[in-house]
Amino acid sequence: MTPTQEVELNMASIEKKIIPSLTWKINEEQAEVRGTVDELEAMKQAIHKILQTERYRYAIYDWNYGIELEELYGKNVTYVIPELKKRIEDALLGDDRVTAVTDFSFQQEKGSVTAGFLVHTIFGEITAERTVDI
Repeated sequence: MTPTQEVELNMASIEKKIIPSLTWKINEEQAEVRGTVDELEAMKQAIHKILQTERYRYAIYDWNYGIELEELYGKNVTYVIPELKKRIEDALLGDDRVTAVTDFSFQQEKGSVTAGFLVHTIFGEITAERTVDI
């Protein structure tokens, strides 16, 4: 027989704690990791990293991390634009510090589409973009 025990929780006494977003500062131009960044700067780095990581490719990342873009290569621009918007939202909203992704604009050049957008986070707003070869 398995022992049982009743536990009563007082929800009013539970305190929600926000964990800091402190992370290592990555300098891609100099190929180094030095120092730390927090809050808005950490979010800029996280957004860039999410949008540069192909989902499901790397075993080190959870299957909910990154963005699915490889499938868009070779597709028609009328398919790519709405899919790109949806996939960017899906990738970024997986981070609980991101509250919304809005103000999308798309620019088509020969062989690519660039999406510009505004990312709303708990620390502030960040303007970002992602280019996809088609």
